[in-house]
Amino acid sequence: MKLSAFRSEITPPLGHPLCAGWYPPAQGISHPLFANGVVLFPENQSPIVLCALDWAELSNGEHDLWRNQLAQAAGTTPDRVAIHCIHAHDTPWPDREAQTLLDETGNPPIIMQRAWCDEVLQAMGGVVRSAIHKAVVITEIRVGHAPVRTVASNRRILGPDGKIHGVRWTSCPDAALRAEPEGLIDPNLKTISFWGEGRKLAGLHYYAVHPTSYDGTGWVTPDFVGIARERLSEAEGVPHVYFTECAGNITCGKYNDGMADNREWFARQILDAMVLSEQNARAYPPSEVRWITDAVILPPREDLTREAMQKVMRDPEAAQGAKSRAALALAYRNRCEAGIPITISALRIGDGIAILHLPGEAFIEYQLFAQSLCPGVTLAVPAYGDCGPGYIPLTRSFEEGGYEPADAFCSPESQGILEESIRRILAAPASGRSLPIRNPGRIFPG
Repeated sequence: MKLSAFRSEITPPLGHPLCAGWYPPAQGISHPLFANGVVLFPENQSPIVLCALDWAELSNGEHDLWRNQLAQAAGTTPDRVAIHCIHAHDTPWPDREAQTLLDETGNPPIIMQRAWCDEVLQAMGGVVRSAIHKAVVITEIRVGHAPVRTVASNRRILGPDGKIHGVRWTSCPDAALRAEPEGLIDPNLKTISFWGEGRKLAGLHYYAVHPTSYDGTGWVTPDFVGIARERLSEAEGVPHVYFTECAGNITCGKYNDGMADNREWFARQILDAMVLSEQNARAYPPSEVRWITDAVILPPREDLTREAMQKVMRDPEAAQGAKSRAALALAYRNRCEAGIPITISALRIGDGIAILHLPGEAFIEYQLFAQSLCPGVTLAVPAYGDCGPGYIPLTRSFEEGGYEPADAFCSPESQGILEESIRRILAAPASGRSLPIRNPGRIFPG
């Protein structure tokens, strides 16, 4: 197997919408944003592309455009491309279907500026095409993990009645909520590094936390995970890629009272874990590579009807964030009604290494569920792939209440569909096997 790394700047211009218009537009650049990734060339197989964008999200047809462009550039098929976002909030979230819905109802470009997004995507294709000519033979793969201290915490605080009584946001000024237990998390950062020609070729890092220390400032930044990644890359002169795992209900709120210097603290914690995970790494020889895909449709919420969403977009008194949310929800509903599935994929390397690529803002429980199915395997579970569904809570989350289920675009039955897909895809033995679409022909009211 061979590997080539690629990198392209994706910093938005001043004035560009951030987080799909839920936050103020870009007024300054604290740190530039990048698309980082690798192309793997397994012997006698089509290339595999793994890419992480320093953006909040990428959803629906926009995500498909990116997969198609990178697939064409790398000489592979879109189902062998996994694109994820790190989910730092003060960054772009393009979705041209949602922006078109806003255009049609007389709203300004509050989600994305198409011309700039098209330029960035074209540039990405050129970067990948150049990179594939510099592929190096992989002679060793190293896998390690290390705990991250005082960063991640579960943000959903349940009361005695089993309902949400508090939420630890990106920052949490409420001392009583910060004093609550850390809650369910995955404390470990995982690292998979590839070696050849006597040197490290690239490092991939995975950790589950909302990577945001404070947001809504208008100052563009990949926040503490991007800062840590850049410092490690600069120190080693080696490409590093960071992927956010299932952090839909995980923030640094327990450890973040909102003070400005917390970003630096969190960056140091992530960087320390990256370094330690590589020091603890176990070496594997390159072995059989399997790429397995599944296609699922996670049904849209039945209460987010077409009529209701259109009413919000047409309302001159509605807030910009509400209009953006309505457009994103309707774009997802349209996609489901058209029968366009979400691709889920898994990369298996030998018997000991696996990467499961999930969509949306999946809850940490999906990551822990997947890991429970693979004892003895180092399994990384990056989420924030196709973010069309938005949050992917658990079925019970809708009864518990709280922000995430109220803001999700997919329905409570999505848990069963996604968990069945995870079970099937991790159990599939055949190289390159493609599984049939789940719940085909589903009718969505509204």
